[in-house]
Amino acid sequence: MNDKQEAIAANLTRYVAEFICDAKLGDLPENVVALGKKSILDGLGLALSGGATACGGMVRQHFSDLNLGTGPATVIGTNLKVAPRFAAFANGVGIHADDYDDTQLAVAVDRVYGLLTHPTAPALPAALAMSELTHAHGGATMLAYHLGVEVECKIAEAINPRHYQTGFHATATCGTFAAAAASAKLLGLSVEATARALSIAGSQSAGLRENFGTMTKPFHAGRASESGVAAAQFASYGWTATDRILEAPRGFFSAAGGGYDPQAIAGRLGAPWTIADPGVSIKPHPSGSLTHPGMTEMLRLIRANNIRAQDVVRVRVGTNHNMPNALIHHRPVNELQAKFSMEFCMAILLLEGRAGLGEFTDEVVLRPDVKAMIEKVDFVVDQDAEAAGYHKMTTIIDIKLADGRTISGRADFGKGSPAEPMSYDEVAGKFRENAEYARFPAQQAETVIAMVRDFETLPSIDRLMALLTRAA
Repeated sequence: MNDKQEAIAANLTRYVAEFICDAKLGDLPENVVALGKKSILDGLGLALSGGATACGGMVRQHFSDLNLGTGPATVIGTNLKVAPRFAAFANGVGIHADDYDDTQLAVAVDRVYGLLTHPTAPALPAALAMSELTHAHGGATMLAYHLGVEVECKIAEAINPRHYQTGFHATATCGTFAAAAASAKLLGLSVEATARALSIAGSQSAGLRENFGTMTKPFHAGRASESGVAAAQFASYGWTATDRILEAPRGFFSAAGGGYDPQAIAGRLGAPWTIADPGVSIKPHPSGSLTHPGMTEMLRLIRANNIRAQDVVRVRVGTNHNMPNALIHHRPVNELQAKFSMEFCMAILLLEGRAGLGEFTDEVVLRPDVKAMIEKVDFVVDQDAEAAGYHKMTTIIDIKLADGRTISGRADFGKGSPAEPMSYDEVAGKFRENAEYARFPAQQAETVIAMVRDFETLPSIDRLMALLTRAA
């Protein structure tokens, strides 16, 4: 670490706050803006489809039980307008409900790929809610979103890997800082107030991986977004908090991870922007990101070799040891568990040749043919995959067929990753599917796609948010 980084690390929270306050839309490179539009469109579509899940219904029931009054912020896919923190919660839950949202890539080999954060789920709902409160234009919302994503990703990259490996869910913990950063920017807070917002957020940072495969996982994302909004609003009132929440001996990095790598964050915010380098993956399947290289390769093998499910005798899927640590449901009994089951993901592709929202349902998971195929899949730690490094999701597949052949393949990354990115038009196709799943009007969906393409030029996001309601 050089002298400049040491000086920054000594006052890290202030450095982050200054970065947030000083940033301008013109600081975003063209490729960063373009990547942001894809993730924003993806997030909006996921808020629609996620709102149509059981999770979305329960969130709306909770709002009804709270007897909430009206507010300025939109619960996407409904005609509800509530206070910003509640809209952020609902939309954060919706975006993460199907585990179909974008995923941060790791830089260092010990920062496990796919096990950092889902950056858009906490950042975007906060940016949207606070933009509606402040009547922000598209450029301001775009900038706030990117600041949230950047702060979230750099914090996740810096904290010791122990944070995730021993049970914390980084989307929940680091995502709280994302929402606070986006909200503070849109409220126009000073450096001092922004530092306090980050500190208030740090004391609300929580979420445990034991809840993967349950409704509480998307609850994490929603709560992170809500907590960041509340933190910024309390900071704007003058609520006091430490100005050293990240770097202090009893601060976030120490308490939640046992330490951090200052070189991963000091002087690194926006240099480069994480969404561009190493990049963010957009999911083609509604399952844990660690399944995606294997799913991409399995589909390729099926198509290239005309593999039929009835001819499959055995499937071996080998990965590094971190992947079974997250894909914990080897015999899933519902759709949420199936999202974290490598065995199900392989089985459904062999049986159906696809894996979308229609395949991740309780009914499909419990089908006898699905359960039988799952029994043929061995999910193991493979030494070659282990040696490839944890910053990859190396997946090695061997398919033994009844005719004696073994078809093999290997993938480090999946479709939707920077190595094989989805275009804006491909993301728009996913948006249409999610909107259709939510029974959202097709013409409104097309207008949203067109507006997001020019997001940073919108004079106000109010019309866009109005289009995302049932009342439009």
